Amino acid sequence: MRSRDDVSETPRLNYEAWRDLLRSMSGRYYSEGIKPNAFCGWVRPVTVGGFKALDIGSNAHRVERTYRDVRLDGADHYFALFLASGELAMTHNDQAVRLAAGDVTLVDAARPVTYSSNNGNEPWNTVALCLPRQTLLSYLGFEPQGGVHRRDGTPAGRVLFNLIRNSYDEGSSPADSYMRLAVYDLVGALFAPSEQRSGSQYTDKLFTRIRAVIKNGFADPDFGPHEVAAEAGISLRYLQKLFTQRGSTCTEFIYLVRRHADHLLRHRELLGTNQPLSEIAYACGFRDYTHFARRFRQRFGYPPGVHMEKVAHLAVELVRTSPTESAPQAHDVCSSTALKDSSKHNVKPEVRS
Repeated sequence: MRSRDDVSETPRLNYEAWRDLLRSMSGRYYSEGIKPNAFCGWVRPVTVGGFKALDIGSNAHRVERTYRDVRLDGADHYFALFLASGELAMTHNDQAVRLAAGDVTLVDAARPVTYSSNNGNEPWNTVALCLPRQTLLSYLGFEPQGGVHRRDGTPAGRVLFNLIRNSYDEGSSPADSYMRLAVYDLVGALFAPSEQRSGSQYTDKLFTRIRAVIKNGFADPDFGPHEVAAEAGISLRYLQKLFTQRGSTCTEFIYLVRRHADHLLRHRELLGTNQPLSEIAYACGFRDYTHFARRFRQRFGYPPGVHMEKVAHLAVELVRTSPTESAPQAHDVCSSTALKDSSKHNVKPEVRS
């Protein structure tokens, strides 16, 4: 992130000052392998689209964060960590990687991590972008694993690093909300697991879970795509993407699940329960009968009051017969029921030829 001249002009901190400043901004870390009087380092905060980033440098041979540190901090975030200069070996989340300048790795602050340098007393420089865990998971739609790394030259990595490098502490901006989305997209491009990038096994399992969420919650009149995304733990944008890939939308899928009203209405007609259609509408997750009737007509081509094609036909026959003509008793019962329901809810029976 800095040239050698920049580093030389940066105020140097002794070990205690460096450790305390790093703890206040990032959590507990401890340095080993260099005498206190030979130690030098810096910690500089940077704001990137509303995110906090830290420009961190040191000549320490080893920096460690233990299970105890994690427990005391209660940290719940990730770091996208770029190595700006020097070389570091990192052990994290059962992964051991060697980082060169320009490489980027994902660090889970809720897991121990150790960094080691073999460059003598030459300083190394990292840039760590802090990413809130729950927000990141919700936006990406998957849980990234700490320890994943990408080598220098990755397009998304170059863009994100340049974004951080050219950022300054200028306070909040109206553009921050758009910048945050761009940052999340770049992080997703960098650290999505291979099955997520291929869109096969992972997305199939996730989509199965989403369908279960919809089937469990569709009866709530307020249930919609926002609620589905929240329950599934993914972003609304990613939810819409999953349905688009399958040639549908979440809203339409919810309506298709609600079509079990078809079965409720058949049951009502066959058993003669005379259950009010408004009750069926609400049981199917519709806020009111008018909305239910409109969607029902769009889906099946006729209103709920004349649900069964046979009933609709008999209703037409009843209308066409004169008062002196008598239709079979069963027809009269079914047709009068259909007409009564249609009249009650201001739905005009549709005449089907």
